[in-house]
Amino acid sequence: MTATAGTTKARKVTGPVIGPVQLESPVVLAPMAGVCNLAFRLLCKEQGAALVCSEFVSAKALVHGNQKSFEMLAVSEKERPVSIQIFGSTPEDAAFAARAVEEAGADIVDFNMGCPVPKVLKAEAGAALMRVPDKAQAILKAMVDAVSIPVTVKVRTGWDDRSINVVDLAKRFEDVGVAAIAVHGRTTSQGRSGRANWEIIGEVKQAVRIPVIGNGDVFTPQDAEAMLEMTGCDGVMIGRGALGNPWIFKRTRHYLETGELLPEPTASQRVEMARRHLRLLAELKGEYVAVREMRQHAPAYIKGFPGAAAFRARLVRCDSIAAYDDVFAEFLAGVEASGG
Repeated sequence: MTATAGTTKARKVTGPVIGPVQLESPVVLAPMAGVCNLAFRLLCKEQGAALVCSEFVSAKALVHGNQKSFEMLAVSEKERPVSIQIFGSTPEDAAFAARAVEEAGADIVDFNMGCPVPKVLKAEAGAALMRVPDKAQAILKAMVDAVSIPVTVKVRTGWDDRSINVVDLAKRFEDVGVAAIAVHGRTTSQGRSGRANWEIIGEVKQAVRIPVIGNGDVFTPQDAEAMLEMTGCDGVMIGRGALGNPWIFKRTRHYLETGELLPEPTASQRVEMARRHLRLLAELKGEYVAVREMRQHAPAYIKGFPGAAAFRARLVRCDSIAAYDDVFAEFLAGVEASGG
């Protein structure tokens, strides 16, 4: 179904200004571990993401000179503006990592204070830092003092429903020079379950002057519009909604600007993009690594089509580019035969 073309939006659709970085639209890619490598970021940028962000990189690993971690800092001119996200547990490590990100050429350095994964929490990093506000503030101050590029932070609403402290933290971070804050509307204890609390995102927006980017449960252009209108936030960060679906940025941006809902990509367009994604990964990491990393992306590209479940089960076992191509070809033939 398509909305009436040319509908006037009362809200301006230019993106926020993060330090010296002006975003062209409010729609940005969320950092996702194991997902937001350079290949995926390039596809999302091509499809209209105003800002792309990397998967998180360990500050401690950078301090120790880990080569793989330094390789994760690589950026392309084609993806600017680009943010690189780090995580850590001490001001010293975070400052070192922030300098490494700046030297690698990123436009923005982001700090992860929202990851709920147990091994990250046990290292007193990620969302665990929200429980120690003084330390969290000291880490962000050390980063701001260490670099000239904007420092941003991504947080959750609190540890659990009894300890919602994101508004206080946002004020603290603004006080030490953080340029923008992204708020995932869930607590740490929620993980990815339940509904995101957009009301708290709005409370953060009311409490600070720096840009606030909302995150959580944005899967359609209409979701993005609803979040912007409900919270008054400056941007919308899309994570899981972009998996196998980089078009969401183009479709959302178009919808916000015109009121017209562009059609979903066809099966052939999805397969074409999946193949491009795989080949970009292979250029970056070689075929052996690429085909294994693609196992978490490929099923998402064909989700929702007739017979997709059986093909998804085959895609996660592919061990070569040729194998992926064969499965995709069979999938398209099946969709065509079913009239889908």
